[in-house]
Amino acid sequence: MSRKKGYIFTNKDHAKKGIMSTILGTISIGTLIFVLYFSYQRQGIIPERFAATALLALIFAFVGIALGFVGMTEKNRFRLFPGIGIGLNVIAIGLVSLILYAGAYMR
Repeated sequence: MSRKKGYIFTNKDHAKKGIMSTILGTISIGTLIFVLYFSYQRQGIIPERFAATALLALIFAFVGIALGFVGMTEKNRFRLFPGIGIGLNVIAIGLVSLILYAGAYMR
């Protein structure tokens, strides 16, 4: 049997909260890469504003995870952006955990 070729039309659209989760995850990872790069350039002697920036990125990551889960539960929505957002925000939290581990145990 041959498969019928054609278009599938749907009324689904992307979840706005999922898109915001992806944006927050991208901002968090970008900010943490920025902090890591400039702390490496300064040989580990960093001002307090870098720690505050990492804390703000961590807050963004937690909010992004919450928005991603809310976007996943919405009916008749694509789940691409909420899934990407949750993944990016989990990576951001992992980066902050890695930074804290390296600061505490690797001297």
